[in-house]
Amino acid sequence: MNIYFIASEASPLAKTGGLADVIGALPQALHRHKHRLTVIMPYYRRFVDATDVNLTPIKKTISIWADGMNRDCPVHQIHLAGVTFLLVQQDDLYNRKGLYGTTDGEYEDNFLRFVLFNRVALELAAQSSKNVDILHCHDWQTGLVPLLLRTQYGHFPRLYKTKTVFTIHNLAYQGIFPAEWMSRMGIPTHHFHQDGLEFYGQINCMKAGIMMADAITTVSETYAKEILTPEYGCHLDGFLVRHQSKLSGIVNGIDVNIWDPANDPFIPHTFSTKNIAGKKKCKKALQASCGLPLSESTPLLTLISRLAEQKGIDLLLPNIKAWVNQGMQLIILGSGDLEIEKSLKNLATKYPHNLFFMSDFNEPLAHKIYAGGDMFLMPSLFEPCGLGQLIAMRYGNVPVVRSTGGLCDTVIDYNVSKKQATGVHFSDATSEALNHAVNETIALFQKPAVWSRLRNNALRRDSSWDRSALLYAQLYTDLIKK
Repeated sequence: MNIYFIASEASPLAKTGGLADVIGALPQALHRHKHRLTVIMPYYRRFVDATDVNLTPIKKTISIWADGMNRDCPVHQIHLAGVTFLLVQQDDLYNRKGLYGTTDGEYEDNFLRFVLFNRVALELAAQSSKNVDILHCHDWQTGLVPLLLRTQYGHFPRLYKTKTVFTIHNLAYQGIFPAEWMSRMGIPTHHFHQDGLEFYGQINCMKAGIMMADAITTVSETYAKEILTPEYGCHLDGFLVRHQSKLSGIVNGIDVNIWDPANDPFIPHTFSTKNIAGKKKCKKALQASCGLPLSESTPLLTLISRLAEQKGIDLLLPNIKAWVNQGMQLIILGSGDLEIEKSLKNLATKYPHNLFFMSDFNEPLAHKIYAGGDMFLMPSLFEPCGLGQLIAMRYGNVPVVRSTGGLCDTVIDYNVSKKQATGVHFSDATSEALNHAVNETIALFQKPAVWSRLRNNALRRDSSWDRSALLYAQLYTDLIKK
């Protein structure tokens, strides 16, 4: 199949979160299954130029009318692991400090930035040397692609039979803008109604993708069910229920070449299920580098996360004093909410022999934490898929997770299957429930035979992209047959 991915970020070129990891890895996995993959994204000059990839202008410029003026958009090309990346240049729109905004908020012209990008992406797809079988769009930034394809680009020969897939990575971010942008950007107004992209008098880009795509996916089976409910539906649950016949969930994977404890250059000692001694050495090295007492028998809890309400950090904070008094150690890496950062810094100062906190993200340290930790905490209030628990299991860092979204689908709870378990679940979004789950996991840690089985189960879990890629390929094939 000839498949085009249209997305607002991709690793390693530009990244703010898990979306970039998906766009960096899934196309490569599909390419390994003999499909032809092209990824189109904006050219964020200051981010892309900071990488070591070789960017090549391809002497192609797309001219697009947008917001009262004609814009000439040069296109650049990169080849990574068999995948072609096309980057759309428009420096006044994309060469900024952030991808979507700054600490002061989102850019006010984001609708212009991404609708222009959507149109250029469709123009590029229309110029493909082969018929395009699938346009796979991701999150609100590309939500208008299926609508534009049907209303303005479907007559192009290469796009005449093209099917669209729209993946919701996080429903909480929907791309909502004033209605005046419809006329400013030439969006067909007959779709601006309650059953279309209208949302309380404004434009909702996420609704556009849901409405017009041939298939909708989310990044886990459980999240696909959750977003049909008022609790997780972010005011779109009723709209999604009407479109649920084309909704499914396919769980994410991770790049198992980057996250590989047997060959990780960032960790001081490599290890595997066949030779676990290196993990114990990684724990001691991590304790030493974080200023914690060296102790193999002391439970080492870890957390790598964006410090935000969604991630359940408010459930964590009330427990730290009690965990310290029980003799546990805790290492936290993450940044975000300034008040949460302040609280963690104060606690780390108060308990320097039990708690280490770093607010500046550090890639080598992240690898060391995954490798050296005993338990990995993910108390998320909601989690569409989650990557932290997948990486943690890959390194035998047993996850303690709240039963939501992709955490349900990827971590087998000890209380459900003691022989096959890879972690421990808790249900209620309370600090008490988290504390109970942690103490339950500590009790397992203190039983060497039980812990060894639990840790080895986690290490053996296949979190590669290959299974997910096959499921996406089957979805694409079914759409084409229809």
